[in-house]
Amino acid sequence: MDYKALEEKAETAAEFMKLMASAPRLLLMCHVMDEERSVGELAEKTGMRMPTVSQQLALLRAQGLVSTRREGTTIYYRLASEPVKDVMAMLYKHFCADAELPVAHHLETLEGDKPGSRQ
Repeated sequence: MDYKALEEKAETAAEFMKLMASAPRLLLMCHVMDEERSVGELAEKTGMRMPTVSQQLALLRAQGLVSTRREGTTIYYRLASEPVKDVMAMLYKHFCADAELPVAHHLETLEGDKPGSRQ
């Protein structure tokens, strides 16, 4: 890879990490790692106020980190892409493994993809 292309990728990665560099946003993303959740469910699980949850989710959605599905009047949120899932799985493994959050199935998939792992 040439230097210019690497420089552009580094800028993209830095912007991506800036979006994730927020404890409330990371907490919300942890709770949607394995299953879709509504604003109400996320507010209840995190202890955040519903307007705060909505505001943070709107930012995450605008930046492509979470996606949504509407069912009637309820909107459900989930992680939006493989890069987001990969980063969240790594963060979960290293920082949240002892927390009472669901273990990401995606993390198990990543573990199975390592060279020398048995499948």
